[in-house]
Formats: sequence, structure tokens, C-alpha cells
Amino acid sequence: MIHRNVSRYLQSCMRDYFSVAVFGPRQCGKTTLVRELYPDFSYANLEDMNTRALAKNDPDEFFTRFPEPVIIDEIQRVPELLSAVQVRIDKNRKRGQYILTGSQQIPLKNSVSQSLAGRIAIVQMQPLSMRELTASGIELDRDTQLVSGCMPFLFSEKGRKPFEYYRNYVQTYLEKDIAQVGAVHDLLRFENFLRLLAGRTGQLVNNSALAVEVGVSSTTVGSWLSILEASHLVYILRPWYASRTSQVVKTPKVYFCDTGLASYLLGIETPGQMQRDPLLGSLFENLVVSEALKARYDSGAEPDLYFFRNSKGLEIDLILKTNRSLRLFEVKSGKSLNDEFTRNMRKFREQYASHVSHAGDSPVLGTVIYSGETYASYKDFAYSNYRETGSLFEPEEEPFALDF
Repeated sequence: MIHRNVSRYLQSCMRDYFSVAVFGPRQCGKTTLVRELYPDFSYANLEDMNTRALAKNDPDEFFTRFPEPVIIDEIQRVPELLSAVQVRIDKNRKRGQYILTGSQQIPLKNSVSQSLAGRIAIVQMQPLSMRELTASGIELDRDTQLVSGCMPFLFSEKGRKPFEYYRNYVQTYLEKDIAQVGAVHDLLRFENFLRLLAGRTGQLVNNSALAVEVGVSSTTVGSWLSILEASHLVYILRPWYASRTSQVVKTPKVYFCDTGLASYLLGIETPGQMQRDPLLGSLFENLVVSEALKARYDSGAEPDLYFFRNSKGLEIDLILKTNRSLRLFEVKSGKSLNDEFTRNMRKFREQYASHVSHAGDSPVLGTVIYSGETYASYKDFAYSNYRETGSLFEPEEEPFALDF
């Protein structure tokens, strides 16, 4: 099994809380991880029809058959079971007794907040990171990585076919998650929407334009985006702005949780096709953003990731907010040092640094993440190879903890 970097944070939460919920996209490795870390726990899979019926109809018998400590897989299938979990937690007050996993948050948000507030920690899990792959001896070239993505199944043994896997993945998602939500009545249009959205990865989300192409209302597009975000299939990157003026674009960008999934939706089957595809740059940016997100989630930190664009065309691909200062990142798929890569970061520092820098704070920094070699400093900016993205976004210090 490939070691997952989120393990440490998950184990820490199990020591501190009565229950832990592990959320993430379908097949990202949630069940494999928790069963590997806690092999002695009872295990209940609510995808199983009989187990699901027992959980719905007789919670007491359910916990007799699956006693604590217990892993309850796909909790979104029976969200009402959370009420029984709450009662048992309040009765026994023993930490680390329940691990809940889920790939679809929509039915769970209200239930978790109402039933288990103060009793549960949320762990966000993503597909494999490049750091995890490298640590296990797997290192792919850029275009192969983009086409293959990072889903664990593809790296469990040699010979897996990414395009075939993602085709089945999409069908499973449509049938198991989307059909169950009931908010999508035309799966063919929804799948077309997915493909059109993949063509806009790294771009501003224009609901109205998408609605016209898909043939649905703008409200429906907004609802479908919410479903994809709640399913962890897309990540919505929101803009940072120095002040609430019309000078700054406030429309978010969209990225897929996995470049292999986006590549499949775009019909890109091989590294050779990727190298020639006009969306190479966008998919490379998607890879970097997803790696940054994994680094934040794996440590239990808030993402604190943004982008910037104003009405005059000044744009920063990725911003990490740390305390009261910002770190700036430009993402380029090229391999050569280029002064043009840092032009927007220089302009941003000139125009907006005063809004975010205070006495004692670190200065606004600038880093180019690209396909070339790493340089700690080149004309006042750092250049970092994309494989090192995870280390750039790790929290600078451990969270504060009371000691008394």
C-alpha cells in the first residue's frame, strides 16, 4: 500500500475526537486507508443492501452486529444513522470510536452539523499526491502524469489503462452518486456538462454561457456545480481581492480533483496527445492546484488558496494566504526560465502589497511553478519544479494547542 500523508492528521483527530469523518471523491482510497490504520475496528459498508436496511430500521441491532470501535463506510447512504451515533457518543464519552467515510456531502452537511457538532473532526482526502507516488518509487513524466491522474487503483499494479478506468469511473459516478441525489433528471445532459466543464478547467466559471451550450437554465448549472463540488470531483478556487470594488473580478475558477478525469472527459488518451493538446497549460495548472490542495488537506490546514484577476487583466494564478501576508505563484507548463513568467507578480507587488503587508509580516513572495529545474532565486523570484508543489504549500508551523 502506498503511504498516505493524511494518515498522521487522521490519527491525531482520532485521539482528540469521539468520531472522525473522512470525506473525498469516490475511489480516492478512503476505505483502504482507514482499514489499514485500524484493522481491529468493526467494519460496516452501507453500500451493502442488507447492512443498509439494518442501519435504517434497527440501529441498536446494527451496533450489536458492528460494535464500537467501528468504521462505517459510505455514511451518506444512511445519514439518519448519525443520530444514533450521537446518542452513543453522549452515553459513552470515549474518543476515537467511530470512523465515518463518505464520497457525497450533500445529504450529510446538515446531519453532521446538527447531530455531531463538537463531537466529530472532518478529514478531507484527495487522490494520491505526486509526493506519495515518488516516495513509493513511482515518478512519471509530465504528460503521462496529466493523462494518468492520481487515482490509487491505477497504481496498485502495472498495466492499468487510465482512459478505460476513467470511463468506468464516470459511469459509476453518474449511476451511484448523481442518480441517488435526484437533482439531475437528464444524465446525458449532465455528462455533456461535465465534458464542457473540463474544457474550462482553470477558467472563470460563466454559468450563463455553460447553460446555453448545455441547453439548461443558469440556475441548473449552478446546482450541478454544487453537486460536483459536494462530490469532491471539482474544486472551486475563489478570488482574492484587496477591497470590495468593481476593479476586481469576483467570479470563481473551477478545477477537477484529478487531471486524469479531466483528460478523459476531453478525449485525451495518451501522453502524445497531451503534448499536442491546446489545453495542456490548463491541465498543468489543474495539476499544480490539486497538489497544493492535497498538501493543505493532508496537514489538516485550511486551504486558504485563491487566485487574482482585476478588470485591467492583471492576473495571479495561485495565492496562498498565510496569516496576514500572501504568497504568489505563477504556473507555467514550460521548462525554461522566462522573465515574462514573473511580470504579473511584479505588478501585483507594486499595486497591492500595501493592502496585505503589515509591520512584522513576511513580504509578499513570488514563485514560478513550472516544468524546469528548481532555482531558489533568480532575479528576485523562485522557480520550482512542479513535483515540489506539495512542499511549497505545507503549513509553516503546527496548529496552536492549549497546554495547561
